[in-house]
Amino acid sequence: MKKIIFIILIAFSIQLSAQEAPSINWLTIEEAQEAMKTEKKKIFIDLYTDWCGWCKKMDASTFKDPNVVQFMNQYYYAVKFNAEQKDSVNFNNFDFYNLNPEGKRGTHLFAYSLLDGQMSYPSYALLDEGMNRINVIAGYKETAPFASILLFFGTNQYQYYHNYVVKQIQQNAEQTTTNAPNK
Repeated sequence: MKKIIFIILIAFSIQLSAQEAPSINWLTIEEAQEAMKTEKKKIFIDLYTDWCGWCKKMDASTFKDPNVVQFMNQYYYAVKFNAEQKDSVNFNNFDFYNLNPEGKRGTHLFAYSLLDGQMSYPSYALLDEGMNRINVIAGYKETAPFASILLFFGTNQYQYYHNYVVKQIQQNAEQTTTNAPNK
């Protein structure tokens, strides 16, 4: 009887481990543009290279976290883009290509454009529903801060923060003007 219970427990645990954990639905930039035609979402672009150790760590840890997976799939079209890939891409009716396609580590103009020439990996570009760049985030991120970033931009909190900052600047400018000595 003990052997039967033991075998059942082993079979049950094997079945549980065989179930696949949810994962980020990674797309190409072309697939994301096509998906935008049916449902508007923000686009998250993971700019990586094959040789980048921190990029691999993001893939192995942060991008596997259930909260990160949920927020990414809920608020974004997630795109993986090799910043040194040889193939050309078309984005917003503009062709981007690798500057040195025959070389070992040529920079792709799409990555260069998104990162304003600040080539650091991993980096993440966030685009709004109109495919305009909202922000660029550089470097490896732990799970909790990264999930917060996804929520901050995914739920449009960045817009409220921007409006708050602009209002504070305007109020400070008004106070400076009214408190300025008359000449």
